[in-house]
Amino acid sequence: MSFLSQQEMGLGTWAWGKGQVWGYGQGYNDQDLKETFRVALNSGIQLFDTAEVYGDGQSESFLGRFLKEIKSGKTYIATKFAPMPWRVSTSHLIKALKASLSRLGLKSVDLYQMHWASPPRTLKAWMEPMAQAVKEGLAKEIGVSNFSRSQMLRAQEVLGTQGVPLASNQMQYSLVRRKNELNGLLDECKRTNIRFIAYSPLGMGMLSGKYSPQNPPSGPRRLFYFGQLARIQTLVGKLKALGKNHGGKTVNQVALNWLLCKGALPIPGAKTAAQVRENAGAMGWRLEKAQVEELDEASRVFKG
Repeated sequence: MSFLSQQEMGLGTWAWGKGQVWGYGQGYNDQDLKETFRVALNSGIQLFDTAEVYGDGQSESFLGRFLKEIKSGKTYIATKFAPMPWRVSTSHLIKALKASLSRLGLKSVDLYQMHWASPPRTLKAWMEPMAQAVKEGLAKEIGVSNFSRSQMLRAQEVLGTQGVPLASNQMQYSLVRRKNELNGLLDECKRTNIRFIAYSPLGMGMLSGKYSPQNPPSGPRRLFYFGQLARIQTLVGKLKALGKNHGGKTVNQVALNWLLCKGALPIPGAKTAAQVRENAGAMGWRLEKAQVEELDEASRVFKG
């Protein structure tokens, strides 16, 4: 049984470093992130997902530092290659991976993912050096991110010719972003034994109950869910009621548990120890089938 198939939840590190979306340095800093990492390990979270573009490499550097400074058992580190338009040669992939490994302080990464499909280079052109990374011992497994069903299956086909399985596809998926379930991608992942990793599983905080049309989030996030905050409030109300029925679980914990019931592997982001403790409270229990169906119906309007 693979490591990914055994994991209930991971931790996403998009917010670990400078950037326009999350406001690193405004209310949280590197010491907060270090404690977040420590608490995640103590909570049974082993999968940490990062990318070379998160904070222009700062996220990888933080993660590498924490891995060195905090004694831990087994961890599973996932990062991503960004096929930017100026990376016209596929040789850039191995170079980028080696740079990521340097920032992470690792000789090999557990999961190396292509961050998105990037024409005009073909998937075959990119998947071949991805397979080569495994053969050179620089990566243990290969995944993709933001790949449609056809792109994912093509990547799986090309990797297969190199004797390398496709381990995962990381997609946006939450109660307010259900496209990748309703279009059949989630079921296709189950059918082909590809782990479906769900990023932004809390709708970038929209499911937390903290925001409303009168109190939208600051920065670019208010644009991502423009015009939907009113409808989200009804859904949040159902999450609160279900949480009460499960011994006082929070809105976030119920929303994450719904994903677990769907067979996805959520990787909620966390900037503080309190956030990761709350997220970890979604593990170890399950909503009843009728409750999952109730949330299915309540969230069906969120097809994007």
